[in-house]
Amino acid sequence: MREPADLRRQRILAAVQARGATRVADLAAELQVSVATLRRDVEELAREGRLRRGHGVARPLVAETVPADVPLPPSADGGPIAVVVPERHAYLYEALHGARTMFEEAGVRIALHIAPPVPGAEQPLVERALADGARGLLIAPRWRRRDTEEADYAWLSRLDVPVVLMERRPRRGSALHSVDTVCTDHWYGIHLAVDHLAGLGHRRIVLAARDDSPTARAVRAAFAEIAAGHPGVDKWAVTLSSPGAVPDPAAATGEPPVELVSLMAALGATAAVLHGDVDALMLVQSLRDNGVRVPEDCSVIAYDDVVAALGSTPLTAVSPPRAAVGRAAAELLLRRLGTRDPRGADAPVQRLELLPVLKVRGSTQAPHTAAAADSTLLPE
Repeated sequence: MREPADLRRQRILAAVQARGATRVADLAAELQVSVATLRRDVEELAREGRLRRGHGVARPLVAETVPADVPLPPSADGGPIAVVVPERHAYLYEALHGARTMFEEAGVRIALHIAPPVPGAEQPLVERALADGARGLLIAPRWRRRDTEEADYAWLSRLDVPVVLMERRPRRGSALHSVDTVCTDHWYGIHLAVDHLAGLGHRRIVLAARDDSPTARAVRAAFAEIAAGHPGVDKWAVTLSSPGAVPDPAAATGEPPVELVSLMAALGATAAVLHGDVDALMLVQSLRDNGVRVPEDCSVIAYDDVVAALGSTPLTAVSPPRAAVGRAAAELLLRRLGTRDPRGADAPVQRLELLPVLKVRGSTQAPHTAAAADSTLLPE
């Protein structure tokens, strides 16, 4: 039976009065309720004037001497964690959700900052957050172009608070090489996609990908390497997924270098990998408009798996562990701040890579015949 709120709050008061300042997360675990429920209890008790609350802790009304064996989380006396992510980025917002749950469980407050799509937008946001008292930074810079990425290395490396990069890999040997990072292994994700298609018998494959982010560049490089060396792939090509998927959309001509459906027809491709989901869903529609059925005439794999399953034909998709990336990044930062381990500040720098998975749905199947891979995609 669920414990009445009044009784639970009496137990909270008793624990805080006996121990002094106590972590909300510890009380939640002890009373077997969620951190959110415990936090609401503490807020109500504070409103009633029966205890005091801080960031992640409940305190008795009288001044207490905290025992040496009850360390307070840094958030009790320090500022929040600054989190900086790009505007309108569904993929990273899912990673942010994973990070948020970890910070909440630790009783650590976050201050979210959204970077607009302009070069150098992150630096003033970070500087403002630090001026407001942020004591750690979790960041996923947009980095549309390599030059803006390189420009960010210098100021990020000079920050005097712990920093964790999420879904970003600084250039090897750069000033940020020795900063904690958590990323998806996109090489492995593309390997899963190509291996799946080749295993079905597709020997000519096209990748249509963006070229305006570190993830996009990693996906394109991985496909070129894997397709070129795969014994089951005879021909392959890489093109843009859309005209605006470039580092500087304002400088785009308005027309892609090669229209994707035409490229597939010229190559005799029977399969395509698209980064990301929306472009993959639009390709399916374009193929249908040209009389090409998915998956009967052409197999399609999406890379991201944010909305891939929602198409009229649910798309097979490479699914990065977005929430897990966020949780791992938050865990690294908490350790670096000493909330997980007092020795965390001196722990070795970590560069973590988490493996994606392939979710097979209705958009991939074997070609009709062995000769299908040698025919043109579009009907005569």
